[in-house]
Amino acid sequence: MATMVMAGQQITETQSGSSARRGWSVAERNRALFEQQRARRRGPTPEMFFAKHIDNSRLVKEDDPERRREVRSFTIAMIVLFSLTMVYVWQHFSAIEVGYRVEAQKTQVEMLEEKNRQLELTEAQLSDPERIDRIAKQLGMESPQPGQVVRPDGMSGTAVMAQAHVPALAGPPAGN
Repeated sequence: MATMVMAGQQITETQSGSSARRGWSVAERNRALFEQQRARRRGPTPEMFFAKHIDNSRLVKEDDPERRREVRSFTIAMIVLFSLTMVYVWQHFSAIEVGYRVEAQKTQVEMLEEKNRQLELTEAQLSDPERIDRIAKQLGMESPQPGQVVRPDGMSGTAVMAQAHVPALAGPPAGN
């Protein structure tokens, strides 16, 4: 019955106030009607809410083997993925480190080759026969006389005629 009274009041209000409220939008009109209904619905007593505390400390959660299997397989998959990622990262950084070492060794090889060239040039300059003769003359040395030179292989400074030695055949070849 209260709803009929409210509906009747709304109809009369909308009919009588329709000319005054023509500038209102539909949302404003709905909001005003909702506020009127809410004010009439409450009645003389205010609404009260009480908090109820629930104690779940005595409850024991049952173990779910399906969930445990899912968690275990997920954990294993993540460990495998993490391990593969770490192996890839380790290989990548190792390759970079090896590249740096190769470049350092190439630089060192180039430096040693340049030093070797310098030493060969110095050796060539120091072993120049004209330079040696000049230094020997400054020290008062003279050219050696024939027969003064002794070689380590036992040959003297005398000229030797070249000879060809033909090996003698000892018998028929072994392959025939």
